[in-house]
Amino acid sequence: MERLINFSRDRHMLCGSCGQRFLVDLDWIDRWQQEQEKCPGCALTCEHEDAPRVTVDPADPALDDDHVARLSWYHTSTHPDWPTKDFDPAADLIAETRQMMGGDQRVAAWAARQRRKALHVGTYEAAMHNMLRRDRDQADHGSQFYLYRVILKPPVVVRADWVIDPSDFVGDVILDNVCPSGINVARYLNYHEDPGGLSLALGRDAIAGVQRVTVPLDDTWDESWVHDAVAALENTTTHIAPTIGKLSRFRRPSSPRVLSGRELGASLARRLPVNLQHQFASAATFVEGDDPVWWARRTSGLLDLIEHPERVLAALDESELHYL
Repeated sequence: MERLINFSRDRHMLCGSCGQRFLVDLDWIDRWQQEQEKCPGCALTCEHEDAPRVTVDPADPALDDDHVARLSWYHTSTHPDWPTKDFDPAADLIAETRQMMGGDQRVAAWAARQRRKALHVGTYEAAMHNMLRRDRDQADHGSQFYLYRVILKPPVVVRADWVIDPSDFVGDVILDNVCPSGINVARYLNYHEDPGGLSLALGRDAIAGVQRVTVPLDDTWDESWVHDAVAALENTTTHIAPTIGKLSRFRRPSSPRVLSGRELGASLARRLPVNLQHQFASAATFVEGDDPVWWARRTSGLLDLIEHPERVLAALDESELHYL
């Protein structure tokens, strides 16, 4: 069962001080994060510990335990075989690394901790947020991403209610901490990806199967925009002018081509909801040495994932369901 995909939907807020619940749009949240808005109940601004935060939409279908296994859930990854069968996090460690980690016994203990981590799935919007964040914040810029549609096993046991995002500072969740014995799935309020949406922490044994497509999809770019962007990049010099000033020796100046690519990416980002603009512009960064055609098609294709999710769902419908 698919949910309506809407990156621009209003969000529910809940104030930790006065308890007021209210509905806002994304522009309000952007202003609030800049201390330009206040709680309508107690006038707290965002810098206060008990200030309003996004909360769950009471009409979210995932709040119904019976719906959880019937809903489609999503995940983006650079791994073409997620979730990896017989996952061995220590398989690629070389002898020197094992020695630095303290020897085989400590490596085995580390690998066991890695295997106890929960898997994460969420809304389509959360999966796109995750991909852009990883492209921006981690060493995945330019990596090939895959979108997975996750089908849960019908007899899953869902933890009662929902919890605040239990992830640690690197985004990890120990499965036993949120899914005690007899529980397969825990719902949590996602603050970082599709803020206000419900995501799931679960084990591999809760997944019946997955469908996968490579993203961006092939041939979904805007040919007119790609043509103009490639022309702009190819007609821009790659010469880097010298930087003058006391800090010049500490800075590597950007070339005119990189600056042109940055503006081209930003021009597309401005078409998106405000909470995606910075992420998209960063993920669409043009790096000196990138092939202009590849970069323009990829950037336009990334935008299409957000503006036309129906194309992605159609591609997933045609993809093979791999049972786990």
